[in-house]
Amino acid sequence: MIKFNVASINRCTETEGPHKRLCIWFQGCDIHCNECCNPDYQPFVIRHIMSLDEIISVIKKSIDDFGIEGVTYTGGEPSCQQNLTILTNEIKKLGIGVISFTGRKYEEVSDVLAGVDLVIDGKYNAKRKETKRRLLGSENQRILCLTDRYKNDISWFDTDKNGKSVEVNFSDKIVFNGDKI
Repeated sequence: MIKFNVASINRCTETEGPHKRLCIWFQGCDIHCNECCNPDYQPFVIRHIMSLDEIISVIKKSIDDFGIEGVTYTGGEPSCQQNLTILTNEIKKLGIGVISFTGRKYEEVSDVLAGVDLVIDGKYNAKRKETKRRLLGSENQRILCLTDRYKNDISWFDTDKNGKSVEVNFSDKIVFNGDKI
């Protein structure tokens, strides 16, 4: 059975990429960026082990309930998840897009991120904090359109047009996500 170590899921967000999206934060990162925005997601500890079918079921329900257009992978480090390509392929069968963050250069993990539409890559550099692009942590990070799906949405990342944003969700706990402001 294909399984993933999931730190958390936000079933509908508009701060983790263009359009309504489901966001998956994976548990575990071996990069350990200084001043990481999610230090609790770095340790390789078991959080929520979810099967491929369970994740796809949550995504399908989010399509029905919220009309999500895509899924964003973040973490932790998504490229540390075995079988990520299989998850991406199953998501793409649903007709929605996939965006992935990675602290590595895309060229180092292109096989793991095969099928992803847009990648935000590069190790977070606290000395080069990003002030002009939304959602990116540091100036060295790149936005790579790997397919045409989001090529007309690149301006979404421009803070001059959209501003920085934070989203607050209330359920059994309070969850904040988006830009650090």
